[in-house]
Amino acid sequence: MNDVALSEHYHRLYTQSVDQISSEGVTTDSWLDDPLDDRRGITLLIRPDKVVKERILEWLEQLRETEPEQYYYRASDVHITLLSVISCYSGFQPEQIDLPSYTQLIRDSLKGEKSFSIRMQGITASPSGVMIQGFAEGDRLNELREKLRTRFRQTNLQQSIDKRYILQTAHSTVVRFRKPLQRKKAFLNVLERYRDVDFGTFRVEEVELVTNDWYLRKEKVSTLRRFPLG
Repeated sequence: MNDVALSEHYHRLYTQSVDQISSEGVTTDSWLDDPLDDRRGITLLIRPDKVVKERILEWLEQLRETEPEQYYYRASDVHITLLSVISCYSGFQPEQIDLPSYTQLIRDSLKGEKSFSIRMQGITASPSGVMIQGFAEGDRLNELREKLRTRFRQTNLQQSIDKRYILQTAHSTVVRFRKPLQRKKAFLNVLERYRDVDFGTFRVEEVELVTNDWYLRKEKVSTLRRFPLG
């Protein structure tokens, strides 16, 4: 998906979601504060650099002032999903998988791959949250995803790639709704005012394989391997 198509996709998602939020309200996540949530999975992810994360967090503070009771991502949790290898589900344990086989497959898939840039510009939304829009240089992100998909399909390794939906964007979820909006109009006004804000561009120097909960919270994430890009 090139930048034009991706921009159109983000725009459609934003307008449809804002219309739904305006008329029907947000979709809240009942799992967010549930201490019994034991859903775990395995993810390949990319982390923006410090400068980009700081700009995102500064902007989130403005949203927090409007709607303080929603769930805002911390700097340690901001990420872009390269691929959800095993989507989180209750009862999953990392010990169930053959980690060396996963590591070798990913290492082979990324062999010879060079670093690339991702531009984080503008925001979009869904009925359940707010995302920062990402645009990968030369659609490199989706090229890597396709290589990994192809290799995983050739094995019997446990995976749930694309079972929920086919990941094609470079977005980063930064807000999830835990309660109905109390100041809906003010919140949507902040979104609209910063619709095209530039959060900066960063280089993807490595990919990280982690076990994680649904929200990639630092205290629930364990890094299994890091894969540097050339």
